Amino acid sequence: MQLDVEWIRSQFPALSQEIDGKPVIFFDGPGGTQIHCDAIAAISNYLIQSNANAHGAFSTSARTDATIASARNAIADFLGCDPDEVVFGANMTTLTFALSRAIGRDLQPGDEIVVTRLDHEANVSPWQALQERGAVIRFVDVNPEDCTLDMDDLARQINERTRLVAIASASNAVGTINDVAVAVKLARAVGALVFVDAVHYAPHGSLDVRSLDCNFLACSAYKFFAPHAGILYGKREHLSRLQPYKVRPAPDEIPSRWETGTQNHEGLAGVVATVNYLSELGQRISPAVKDRRSALVIAMETIRQYERELSKELITGLLQIPGLKLYGIANPERFAWRTPTVAIRLAGHSPYEVAKALGDRNIFTWNGNFYARHLTERLGIESSGGLVRIGLVHYNTVEEIHRLLKALEEIALA
Repeated sequence: MQLDVEWIRSQFPALSQEIDGKPVIFFDGPGGTQIHCDAIAAISNYLIQSNANAHGAFSTSARTDATIASARNAIADFLGCDPDEVVFGANMTTLTFALSRAIGRDLQPGDEIVVTRLDHEANVSPWQALQERGAVIRFVDVNPEDCTLDMDDLARQINERTRLVAIASASNAVGTINDVAVAVKLARAVGALVFVDAVHYAPHGSLDVRSLDCNFLACSAYKFFAPHAGILYGKREHLSRLQPYKVRPAPDEIPSRWETGTQNHEGLAGVVATVNYLSELGQRISPAVKDRRSALVIAMETIRQYERELSKELITGLLQIPGLKLYGIANPERFAWRTPTVAIRLAGHSPYEVAKALGDRNIFTWNGNFYARHLTERLGIESSGGLVRIGLVHYNTVEEIHRLLKALEEIALA
């Protein structure tokens, strides 16, 4: 199975941008991918034809209700769950804080929550906030040599007092894919809940919450080619059992009881269009596929294979640049355990200087800690500017990688 990358790139209008007559390269995907053309059109169409709040006795409101229902069905297919297990919100961070407050109602002083030093702060701070209720926060260490999670330490940190384990599917800073299945097994053995941050993993491979058997999983549509919308999967039993903080007139049924205030309806229209784009991609790869869920799995698995080849091209070239240090998994035989998100430092240049020099060449990358501050502190590089992050997705190409490598060589020699 192969991707038609030329067709894919034609679906993203931003990729045709030029500055000073030179094309722009978007290697900033982990901070937010570019948006599919159908999603852009869907947002515009919603605002023209359906712009109203929900549950009104008139046509535009009815169309808004239909948009919300379509979005739940689309994300249910994307995640492999039921529509009433899908919660929408402003972003993953806000949803996680809402969930942590609800879980905090059931905690007793001395109850423990396990977080990791590899995670984005959005999967750390909401749980640390429960220290005010007497919760004890335990951190799982990382292996600095390859920026992987220390699985032996994970097993040590989980015990009979553990009430929840918070772990990422993949690191947004260095691309490491965690063995979530092991974390779930360890948590289950002591009766603990599992919360998975899948924000970074979502654009890079298929998700199946049933197979993961986690209790909760969060992601962000803005990271997988859609407008910005926070998404939370929760097992029905837990969404029903836990008591969210909400205004009194808000519905009591799930999932609406978890959605505070008016949702980003135009954004949800764009989410539906993006999921349909990924489904169309799967059908172009395998025309015999009939249902959307199967098409999505094929699309995302093919994307993962293509991105693994991009990772090989990128990392092989990076390791040949004098003075460049790569953080994360560098062995191609282990690339099944990384996304095409790569973090580097270049001797003699701060991460900002490198990102600025690349940006001046129309190559867009990020610098800093990317809200994974526990990781940059553990690596001893927080005070010196953190990292340069190069984040590829399926609309990027080998030719773009070669242009990046040439630019980095020039910067290294400057």
